[in-house]
Amino acid sequence: MRLDGIGLRHGRRGPWLLRDVQLELLPGQLIRAQGRNGCGKSTLLRVVAGAARPGRGQVLGRPARTAYVPERFPPALPFPALEYLRLMGRVHGLPAAEAERRGTRLLSRLGAEGHADRPLARLSKGTCQKVAVAQALLADPALLVLDEAWTGLDTDARTALDEEVEERADRGTTVVFVDHDPSRLGLRTDLRWALGDGTVAVTSQEAATPVRIDCTGVADGPEALSALPGVRAVTVLADATVRLETDEAHSDALLRALLALPGTHVRRVSGGLR
Repeated sequence: MRLDGIGLRHGRRGPWLLRDVQLELLPGQLIRAQGRNGCGKSTLLRVVAGAARPGRGQVLGRPARTAYVPERFPPALPFPALEYLRLMGRVHGLPAAEAERRGTRLLSRLGAEGHADRPLARLSKGTCQKVAVAQALLADPALLVLDEAWTGLDTDARTALDEEVEERADRGTTVVFVDHDPSRLGLRTDLRWALGDGTVAVTSQEAATPVRIDCTGVADGPEALSALPGVRAVTVLADATVRLETDEAHSDALLRALLALPGTHVRRVSGGLR
């Protein structure tokens, strides 16, 4: 997906919120947009998600399966929470039963299962935010845009959303997000978009020191480990220890994958920022 020469302003004579923005988004990237209040972060995310049309330039290659949590979710919709998720699932092409199954799982994952049959208009702001997050995750989007989606969530729900975002990025979903917490998904973030004066500066975390994970007891041999998420190199050491090289962005997901392999033991983690 690419943003090619994007420009946008409010009104014909208003100041440009975005000017000649050139950006590329790749599958599996986790991208944080940051900048001072009023710099255009939400405007840029609306353009990325397709919720706003730019005055200049064009968006190329936006995935058909795109999901968006806006900065402000309309809570007064005339539906119970699970019914709303079922309807949103149908919009995304899911069968009704599958949409209900996924909606039920996500409400439970976010700690809102007890509100499935309550109308959105009667839910608290935090619970409505959980429903907003659930609808975005419902159909496994190829592009996920989160504008302060963690705001209003309790600690457990914020952790669950962190994990859901990381899991989807590891499976190839492009994620663009804004959040007040500067440490949010910091080790997993691939790019940062710094907004100011209508422009966007891109910085990468690819130059970070590699993370090395030494493990033993790999039942299927070291070749099987090369397919795990984020593996850059596999080396067999003299004492039958297998060393995997990855980066900070993928190290947590790789450790989880290793710990899930029967008989595999992680002996040492080194490098990176640890």
